[in-house]
Amino acid sequence: MRLNSILTNELRLTEYQKGALKKLDLNTIKDLLWYFPARYEQAGELKTIADAQPGEKVSLSGKISNLKLEKTWRKKMNIARATLNDGTGIIKLVWFHQPFIANILKERETITVSGKIQSGKNGPYLANPQLLKLNFDSWDGLMPVYPETRGLSSRWFNFTIKKILKKILDENKNLPDLIPEKILQTYKLPSLKNALVYIHTPKETKNAEAARKRFAFEEIFLVQISRIKKRLALEKQASFPVKIKKDELNNFTKNFSFKLTEAQKRAVEYILADMQKGSPMARLMEGDVGSGKTAVAAIASFLILKNGYQVAYMAPTEILAKQLFESFCDYFAKSGAKIGLLTSSICRKFPSKISYQETADISKAKLLKWISEGEIDIIIGTHSLIQDRVKFSAKDKIIYQEKKLALVIIDEQHRFGINQRAALINKKNETDQNIFPHFLSMTATPIPRTLALTIYGDLDLVLLDEMPPGRKKIITEIVPPDKRETAYEKIREEIKKGRQAYVVCPRIAASETLELRNVEEEYEKLSKKIFPEYKIEMLHGKMPAKDKEEIMQKFKNGEIDILISTSVIEVGVDVPNATTIIIEGADRFGLAQLHQMRGRVLRSIHQPHCFIFTESKTKKTAERLKALGQAKNGFELAEYDLQFRGPGELSGKKQWGISDVGMEALKNIKMVEAARQEARNILQENSELKNYPLLKEKIEQENSDIHME
Repeated sequence: MRLNSILTNELRLTEYQKGALKKLDLNTIKDLLWYFPARYEQAGELKTIADAQPGEKVSLSGKISNLKLEKTWRKKMNIARATLNDGTGIIKLVWFHQPFIANILKERETITVSGKIQSGKNGPYLANPQLLKLNFDSWDGLMPVYPETRGLSSRWFNFTIKKILKKILDENKNLPDLIPEKILQTYKLPSLKNALVYIHTPKETKNAEAARKRFAFEEIFLVQISRIKKRLALEKQASFPVKIKKDELNNFTKNFSFKLTEAQKRAVEYILADMQKGSPMARLMEGDVGSGKTAVAAIASFLILKNGYQVAYMAPTEILAKQLFESFCDYFAKSGAKIGLLTSSICRKFPSKISYQETADISKAKLLKWISEGEIDIIIGTHSLIQDRVKFSAKDKIIYQEKKLALVIIDEQHRFGINQRAALINKKNETDQNIFPHFLSMTATPIPRTLALTIYGDLDLVLLDEMPPGRKKIITEIVPPDKRETAYEKIREEIKKGRQAYVVCPRIAASETLELRNVEEEYEKLSKKIFPEYKIEMLHGKMPAKDKEEIMQKFKNGEIDILISTSVIEVGVDVPNATTIIIEGADRFGLAQLHQMRGRVLRSIHQPHCFIFTESKTKKTAERLKALGQAKNGFELAEYDLQFRGPGELSGKKQWGISDVGMEALKNIKMVEAARQEARNILQENSELKNYPLLKEKIEQENSDIHME
């Protein structure tokens, strides 16, 4: 048996179990061995059957007999039964929905079980007892509890993994270890072999903790190796030389309707320095909603077009792309820049032929032609920008100079896949395949420092940790259900002052299984019963793009008083006149998402209000939402969310590509910095990892998997 052996070839599985394993993305022996327990339970006190009393949680050791598998006719339930004899007495064992038990155990075999003694009409018994010993491994009372799915119980994982682990270790005395021995010794980490034993069959709690620390370090270490290797390779590439004329830059920013904050000025200085190095800039700019990231992006774009190059700016949603296009039209109104907007449903150009203050809708074919011929200086769009038809390589026929894509900006980078980001960066000019554009990534999503150092380890980080002057702190209130009218009254007050409001719901329509506030029902209730005197509209992601654009334009124009929406407004909606937001079902959203949504009412100098509603009454929910009200900024909130979410709640795999064990490591800044430094040391020794063939193979495999997605 090998780690890469296919599970279906090594295990006797029902079709239902095969489906359950596929659902969990467990395909190989290694996948199963890396399926770690969520927690551990202490087994009951080891007693004899004669001394065990009903209601007690105990552990019993003895010989098993009378093994049989039954299937009830009515409920179609599989029941495994057995009898345990320890010499002092006999007790019955019953397992429901676990037919595999009958296959695992053998007559007259000595086992140890743990569970609560139940009283039945035929005497005491143990229902679904945990099997602790099966002819191998010592038992110390710690029982691993695995995440379950329909068809695969924790007990199934427990004994299947133990059997596989024993066989793997019997056949492979030394498992090849990705982490070099020197690093293991430096940080007192167990070897791969010991770590697998410790995490699945720990003798003590400290064994399990040591194993989790090792696997957490390994995961972060591998990510750091991959990111830093990528960064070192990028630094060897050539990029477009950018000459800076400070007087032109000053004249450009003088036309802004506001003064740059000190944080924005620092970000601009970093970008200026990056663009003059000769190698591609690779920078992540992180800042709260309203901190001025778009203005910094406009300045970077101005520098590029003044050097005769092109800019591509990709946003995750059409609403945000349109918003950015309009903002850039304002910023560049006096610069002579030609700006395009490309989405699946909108093709637009600024300025129009009629007026330099207006935009014009044009055909997609014409816009693509102008992009390729260098007629468009800055193209803003959605995923449409990475289509094969979008080219940045033809001659500029007017000024006889070849335009080249020299700056790629991506907003909310984590909303795009790695391949999507790379596709835009790799829009190479046909004559300069070895010249890479500068890259600026931006996000308003609060990211913990450890996560930024890991996931974005190939990017230099700059923070916009300052809001424009005059902005007031959002008053955030967590409102109990019986105080709902308080929030409605505040909306009335604000609308009477000429302001507008948002109401955000977690769902579009009602659900048969979930009792959650939804856009459609809230629209009916608020427009007919609560606010019949006001103009109300609804907005959600399933609406046609044209309808969404029309509603957002009306809301911006002040023609709509209250907009009822899903979280689609989380990104890119900029309506300074909206000062109040109600968020329904707040427990259904992450803290970072809630923070971004309430940022929609932080666009003016007026006092913003955010009302948080939740149907959950748990203490944990109350503490999380309280943190939302107390946090000074998104960075502080991100750190709180990382520290106080438990294992299994982090969900990092889906969003960041990191397992829950890896996400736990991100709570430890020292571990992240250590993994980062060790990765850098190895790559400085040899960037091709010639002395570390296992690491080299692993990184190449992961990169290959990414490009196959």
